Amino acid sequence: MTSLARRHRERALAAQAGKSVAGTVEAGQAVAMPETGEVASEYRALYAVLQDNLRSLSDIQSIEGRNPIKREMAETFRAWVDGALAAGADGNAAQDEIVAQMMVWAIDYRDFERALDIGEHVLRFGIKLPERYLRTPACLLAEDIATAVLAEPELATLEQIVRLARLTGSYDMPDQARAKLLKAMGRAFAKAAEEFDPEADSAPAGGKPALLHAALDAYKRALQLNNSIGVKKDIERLERLVAPPAGETGQD
Repeated sequence: MTSLARRHRERALAAQAGKSVAGTVEAGQAVAMPETGEVASEYRALYAVLQDNLRSLSDIQSIEGRNPIKREMAETFRAWVDGALAAGADGNAAQDEIVAQMMVWAIDYRDFERALDIGEHVLRFGIKLPERYLRTPACLLAEDIATAVLAEPELATLEQIVRLARLTGSYDMPDQARAKLLKAMGRAFAKAAEEFDPEADSAPAGGKPALLHAALDAYKRALQLNNSIGVKKDIERLERLVAPPAGETGQD
């Protein structure tokens, strides 16, 4: 079987796994992967490859060294994951450790768009992470992306950070984790305000003041959740920027 034919088959079987458990959205929890038939056989084969990959990665001590290898390894599972996401778009899903692991890897190798696409599916259907992960999917998604973006702001766009906040906003997680995300969002809004171009087609309603206020709100909420999050100077700076000029009271 050619690689193209194999990818097509994997995508189709992954989509079939989801369709075989229709109605999981209403139940709030994806049901078990089928245990017999073509879908089960393909899943087991790919799962075995994943376990081999994980063992290989465990031999690499450098986290930085592992991440580009994860990107390469993830291509083996791309068609399967794409099929699962396609089934999810139709409202169907199965519990799938491969899909969950690929969300984690996408965060690790810094493809946040891919991580968010998979994460949306994982959260929507209540797909569980492998047992070795102690955090919930929402917490891991929010905290790990936020941590990376706080270290390297250019890794994510404002739109991606806002999407992450919306995806994870209703899920329980430690205050410290959510505070990190809010700090990252505040930084992104503040950066957008600094780079604001009123002539741009994508200029937001409310212009630069709206971006500054959004940044300030995010920072203040982060501080409420974690007094040591490190945004007090950011808040002071933004409050000076949004304050009306001296002598303006807003009254006639």
